[in-house]
Amino acid sequence: MSAFGASRQMLRTIAGHGWRSRSSNPAQNVHVSKPGAGFSFELTDEQKEFQATARKFAVEEIIPVAAQYDKTGEYPLPLIKRAWELGLINSHIPESCGGLGLGSFEACLITEELAYGCTGVQTAIEANSLGQMPVIIAGNEQQQKKYLGRMTEEPMMCAYCVTEPGAGSDVAGIKTKAEKKGDEYVINGQKMWITNGGKANWYFLLARTNPDPKAPASKAFTGFIVEANSPGIQIGRKEMNMGQRCSDTRGIVFEDVRVPKENVLTAEGAGFKIAMGAFDKTRPPVAAGAVGLAKRALDEATKYALERKTFGKPIVEHQAVSFMLAEMAMKVELARMAYQRAAWEVDAGRRNTYYASIAKAFAGDVANQVATDAVQIFGGNGFNIEYPVEKLMRDAKIYQIYEGTAQIQRMIIAREHVGKYKA
Repeated sequence: MSAFGASRQMLRTIAGHGWRSRSSNPAQNVHVSKPGAGFSFELTDEQKEFQATARKFAVEEIIPVAAQYDKTGEYPLPLIKRAWELGLINSHIPESCGGLGLGSFEACLITEELAYGCTGVQTAIEANSLGQMPVIIAGNEQQQKKYLGRMTEEPMMCAYCVTEPGAGSDVAGIKTKAEKKGDEYVINGQKMWITNGGKANWYFLLARTNPDPKAPASKAFTGFIVEANSPGIQIGRKEMNMGQRCSDTRGIVFEDVRVPKENVLTAEGAGFKIAMGAFDKTRPPVAAGAVGLAKRALDEATKYALERKTFGKPIVEHQAVSFMLAEMAMKVELARMAYQRAAWEVDAGRRNTYYASIAKAFAGDVANQVATDAVQIFGGNGFNIEYPVEKLMRDAKIYQIYEGTAQIQRMIIAREHVGKYKA
């Protein structure tokens, strides 16, 4: 057995010691654990093992090649294969489908460490979580075993096909249509900014099935599982983005794509609720990724400040710089607490919409602020590609955009907050 294979088996063994879900009901196969008897910041030994494995992989395998992947935009397939071998990808797939069945908290610990290495790599991995989550929360036993099960058998990607050229934050504005014909649905439309779009084995796709434009979103859309090799699917070119360049982002056209009725999630008209429900589960890991980037920026800036000298002493001894580092450290610590609270709520079996949006909005802002400050501390060197922080600054911006913009998160937070007072 290879070293990576042995490590993956070790993580499987660790995960089997009673702290993951034991549910055999496919529709309920989301990790749920009871909150502890008291409040504690201490990680379990198992959680520390997952964290340490991910950290070692990021430092030894991802960081040395991250700049090259950023330069070429090449998809990091070798790293994804290794992450799969280590058990660091698809960690939340239920045991009944061959996965580890980890909770959201454990997944977030892994994500932060991977993002510390490179958020382009981490986003490619995290897109799997987003694509799979609708199947995890709403798929029946047959759907879960078929589509989640295959991802535990070999390194494989999936994608979440919801965003369109004219419908990003306004999900209800989706134009892609699915028309039922016999035992099939015929899908026509266009999706855009789909992460893993050109690498996925299958897609979760949201399409309008109710032709009435006045139909409420809660009844107008249906969620489908679509095989990526289905006739009529046209995959667009890879988009070269500002940051996270090794992540595969594309537009996808669906032209008379036939999908069997067996691939409908839950029922016709239930798609919008499923798609939005997935975000509550995936926004904490996105926030964790932002924290990983911010922590990397803080570390790089601190090491540089200890080495760089001006006016006869290291710049870290200038109060202007040390106070910047202090502010950066405060933000990283608080953003980490935000995503951990949001993930903890998921694992406690509670609705976490409020906390998920707080974590995503705050951590996304922190990643941008800390990365920008890191560039400032590096001075002119920070503006140069030979140093790591300019990449971090470019990579950070998307955290305020994807999986719900910073503004959309504030709309959700305000709605949830005010709703408590109206209840």
